[in-house]
Amino acid sequence: MSFLISDAHAQAAGGTAQSPFTTFLIMGVMLAAMYFLLIRPQQKRAKEHQALLAKLAVGDEVVTAGGILGKVTEVGDGYVTVEIADGVRIKMQKAQITQLVPKGTYKSA
Repeated sequence: MSFLISDAHAQAAGGTAQSPFTTFLIMGVMLAAMYFLLIRPQQKRAKEHQALLAKLAVGDEVVTAGGILGKVTEVGDGYVTVEIADGVRIKMQKAQITQLVPKGTYKSA
């Protein structure tokens, strides 16, 4: 199988090995990059969503995770009631509210 690896490459000097300090430094930099690029933004979004749910009040106009636009008519501990049309109200989990929209966006038919 020597035709796949050249003899000069296979017999390279062993002086190219990295020190353990360099290996740990590279791993640390990669972990820090993962934290700042993936974990931290996700925690920030979760904290903003919790704040949105905490300040949810009757009369707010919201968009649900399913894309339904409506007006909040009742707020409980874990559930909210949203009016999506005249006389049509749905009760859903608070966590399914994804965003608040400006007043006047929702207009019942």
